[in-house]
Amino acid sequence: MLTARKALWNATRLLEKVVAPTSKQVACISTGPQQQHGTFYELRTYCIHPHLNGAFLKLTNEKIHLRTAHSQLIGYWSVEYGGLNQVFHIWKYDSYSGRAGVRAALAQDPSWIEQYISKAMAMLSSQDNMVTYLVPWVPEIQTPPKEGGVYELASFQMRPGGPAVWGAAFEAAVSAHANGGYALPLGVFHNEFGDLNQVHVLWWYEGADQRAAIRHKAHQDPRIVAAVRESASYLVSQKNKLMFPTPFSPLK
Repeated sequence: MLTARKALWNATRLLEKVVAPTSKQVACISTGPQQQHGTFYELRTYCIHPHLNGAFLKLTNEKIHLRTAHSQLIGYWSVEYGGLNQVFHIWKYDSYSGRAGVRAALAQDPSWIEQYISKAMAMLSSQDNMVTYLVPWVPEIQTPPKEGGVYELASFQMRPGGPAVWGAAFEAAVSAHANGGYALPLGVFHNEFGDLNQVHVLWWYEGADQRAAIRHKAHQDPRIVAAVRESASYLVSQKNKLMFPTPFSPLK
């Protein structure tokens, strides 16, 4: 059975067909366990007081094991461009009740409270989070081919209406970059809580200079230009961050 969320992502393509889909087609687009299993990803951004940025990263490096003992950390990055004195991290949960259990356990964990959170909170100027699902056409987070690269988080605010309106065009734009060998999308996330109609792509590059060269080359590819132009017709705004993984990040 198609989930409601996955049905939205595929509705545009189905509506474009003149004839009704066959059972084989339905079976194909219903593939992907991530939403059927309820798995979601919490994307967190912390802004750090500038004079405490180094101290925060040092403390987190030393004490992050107290947090990862409770739930799975996917990646933890320091933002280099697109937001100063910021860190960005992704956490994986199997259910909302599971996340609630983690938060309750942390509140009762004296080591976490005394050794980390009581010190770290004073170093932060703000916190923000979003709950997201992976899109059906990127059903799991990928691992970079090697360590030592840079990551780009590109966030897109799309027009109201959801993936039924803009999903196919957005998928085509991301796929054009990936299939053309221009960039590697490690994850594509669709907001469930936070700003609605927002999508995030986590890209990986070998380095910042390589990214600049690839972007220049991609902008001259007519396939990329056409796909991006179509997706941009549904776009409200976009922003990005270039990030470096911290020493304790699972994704490096």
